[in-house]
Amino acid sequence: MKGAISQFIEKYYLHFNSATVVDAARAYEQQLQGGAKMMVTLAGAMSTAELGKIFAEMIRKDKVQIISCTGANLEEDIMNLVAHSHYRRVPHYRDLTPEDEWKLLEQGLNRVTDTCIPEEEAFRRLQKHIFRIWKDADDKGERYFPHEYMYKLLLSGVLEEYYEIDLKDSWMYAAAEKNLPIVVPGWEDSTMGNIFASYVIKGELKASTVKSGIEYMAYLADWYGKNSGNGVGFFQIGGGIAGDFPICVVPMLYQDLEMHDVPFWSYFCQISDSTTSYGSYSGAVPNEKITWGKLDMDTPKFIIESDATIVAPLIFAYLLDM
Repeated sequence: MKGAISQFIEKYYLHFNSATVVDAARAYEQQLQGGAKMMVTLAGAMSTAELGKIFAEMIRKDKVQIISCTGANLEEDIMNLVAHSHYRRVPHYRDLTPEDEWKLLEQGLNRVTDTCIPEEEAFRRLQKHIFRIWKDADDKGERYFPHEYMYKLLLSGVLEEYYEIDLKDSWMYAAAEKNLPIVVPGWEDSTMGNIFASYVIKGELKASTVKSGIEYMAYLADWYGKNSGNGVGFFQIGGGIAGDFPICVVPMLYQDLEMHDVPFWSYFCQISDSTTSYGSYSGAVPNEKITWGKLDMDTPKFIIESDATIVAPLIFAYLLDM
């Protein structure tokens, strides 16, 4: 039985982008009911937007089986967990002058649209604990993926004294409990990635202690081969590398590895505020992906041109029968 939110969108979301929201949600649900698995990709600053409040429940209820996210989303969910009360919202951010922005910098407040992440309570609080985990692996000659280090950090309990939100609202903690597969392309382009690089430059850690993006692709290829029997859907929030990297695993498997029995992605939906333009991947229509061997002609395809912070929670609510 669908709940009030689901009934609301079914009754009132009847045309244009709103109708696509309902169509995409129903098709996502049909994929799971048919035994398919689902990848969700997180671009932008979805963790800072507190998507974890509903995405964590999606993970707990087995509505997502693998995640691809940027390094920023990987770390910022944990930062929100340990430093939430120190965040500052700036609703008038469009009116800020360069001088106003400089004042935020001097206060250690890193702005993401209307929300400022506190330097000391978020970044540095994580740094001192994650360094010990990196260093321990480095000393033992062990190597792990970026998300595996974050899982170790969360499950070790060392952050418990800092928790400032309900643990059930952290999607990273929900994922850590399930040891959910995560792919983090371009992890180096994140605060923790930058910090790790600084230790490598100083000679305190070896670069090889964190597994690379090429190893992530091999990891994803292995996972896809083992889990695509009934299909794997692709639910993309935003654009960029979080979506582009993992979707390429299919053409790589059958074009480059010549594994001709590899199924295409069985479902595709993208929520994006990127409009179609010259050469834009984030704004490309789904049919373009057919030419790259990512989607089949009859793959269910949806593109919702809207703000993901509005749309994604509605689709998740539908899938959770809210």
